[in-house]
Amino acid sequence: MSKRDYYEVLDVAKSATVDDIKKSFRSKARKLHPDNKDSGDEKAFKELAEAYEVLTDPQKRELYDKYGHEGINGSSPGFDNFNFQDLAGFGFEDIIEAFLGGNFRQGFGRRGGPEQGSHLKYNLEIEFLEAIFGTTKKVVIDRLEDCPKCEGSGAAAGSKPITCSGCNGMGQVQQVVNSWFGQSVQIIACPQCHGNGTIIEKPCADCKGAGLVKTNKEFEVNVPPGVQSGFKLRLTGGGNKGRKGGSFGDLYILLHVKEHEIFTRDGDNIHLEKAISFPMAALGGEILVPTIEGDTVITIHPGTQSGTVITLRDKGALKLANSQKRGDQYVHLIVKTPEKLSGEQIKLFEELAQISGESLKIDKTVKDTLKHQAKEKKNSADTKNNENSKDESSFFEKIVDVFKHKADS
Repeated sequence: MSKRDYYEVLDVAKSATVDDIKKSFRSKARKLHPDNKDSGDEKAFKELAEAYEVLTDPQKRELYDKYGHEGINGSSPGFDNFNFQDLAGFGFEDIIEAFLGGNFRQGFGRRGGPEQGSHLKYNLEIEFLEAIFGTTKKVVIDRLEDCPKCEGSGAAAGSKPITCSGCNGMGQVQQVVNSWFGQSVQIIACPQCHGNGTIIEKPCADCKGAGLVKTNKEFEVNVPPGVQSGFKLRLTGGGNKGRKGGSFGDLYILLHVKEHEIFTRDGDNIHLEKAISFPMAALGGEILVPTIEGDTVITIHPGTQSGTVITLRDKGALKLANSQKRGDQYVHLIVKTPEKLSGEQIKLFEELAQISGESLKIDKTVKDTLKHQAKEKKNSADTKNNENSKDESSFFEKIVDVFKHKADS
């Protein structure tokens, strides 16, 4: 049976903040608490708890948003084996505190069992054409594996971990706390075994009792055709080994594609700029154009303008969703202007201009006329400015006369 969307379970939007998620969880968990006889629901609580655990973990949430439930398979143990009745007797606020502190799994139920190994990330750089056609790469990573000397137990040869007497192997103990509101019972990690449920009296010399050591591991990575920068590949079981016999986490390969010298990529399409000469643009002809599969011949039509785009169908990258379909290649034609000309070339271009009726210089009479017109406009403007200045002087003189007349009278 398929799982419900975690955002739907918590009744929050995909853009919800962690605070929004916590608020929604608190409200829904209160109704599903086992002491609530009217609405306590074991199945619904497990679903709610799993959704909360994934969406409040940044790494798990990122994987879930990109790949759905498949993206977090193995990274979240789930709550299928969690005993719902273990919550009975604990106050609602105790449960919330355990959740918000990230210690829910440690706060209730039995500890000391196998632990899921953590995930690892590896940045892999590949060539442009390797991303187009796919490739196989070997990567070497450092990861945690079971210590070969103690086989992951953490105990020295001839010894083995013993059950903690303080918690009887549970890894946790109850603690009574007195407060202004009375007494309450909290579940804490056993201080004697630090929550492991067992005590190693003689630690392994190689792993110092951890049971895990760092090891170089080589993997062969199959990169499918059509990938782009930012694409992630998942190698199940490629991450760190979990403690106490727990399973391996996953290895996520993040791809980085190098730029190509002449090709650029836009989705599944390839773009290329190709320079052509004046004669080719004017007369038309055939040219060789590079593609990701080698050179091909294209036809240039007479009168081609700079900026013309020619489309080569199915010459682009393979589509990831359908490896049988491909994008296109777009050839952007640029008419190149020659920077240096020989004497013979100059003569030919001058003859071409003459035949076309095009003059390469403006006639002297036209330039003289334009110069004369510009001079007349300047003289007219100067005359107008002088007249305005005289008018302003006359105006101010009249004002002065008025004030002088009043002063005399």
